Amino acid sequence: MTSLTISQLCLLVACVLPIVCAGLAKSKGFGKRRRDGGFDNHQPRAWLANLSGWQARAHAAQANSWEALPVFVAGLFVAHQHQAPQATVDALALGFIAARIAFVGLYLADQATLRSVVWLAGLVTSAALFFVG
Repeated sequence: MTSLTISQLCLLVACVLPIVCAGLAKSKGFGKRRRDGGFDNHQPRAWLANLSGWQARAHAAQANSWEALPVFVAGLFVAHQHQAPQATVDALALGFIAARIAFVGLYLADQATLRSVVWLAGLVTSAALFFVG
């Protein structure tokens, strides 16, 4: 069995992060029946549209996490194709994950300006993967 590189582990984390955000968004309805405000799996989009506060922001962070994922995946693919130095790819991947985790935390805390700065940092690390090697 081959061990994963740091960047491959980061890819796994990046894929799981939107699911974690979804769980946070839906946590308001855990343990409740649908008629008592619990999560409505029959009409999930309508239920999510009625969220407010940090749960609504967690849902938005989930959507943004899915949106950021393809650029990161493509960047890793290109870096691999260019046979970029693994240490550089790993460092950029760790930077992306750090930015995305900070982004989610800042989104939940309603820190819009700082969240946007951190979002840009994540985008820059993903874009940089296209140019290493």
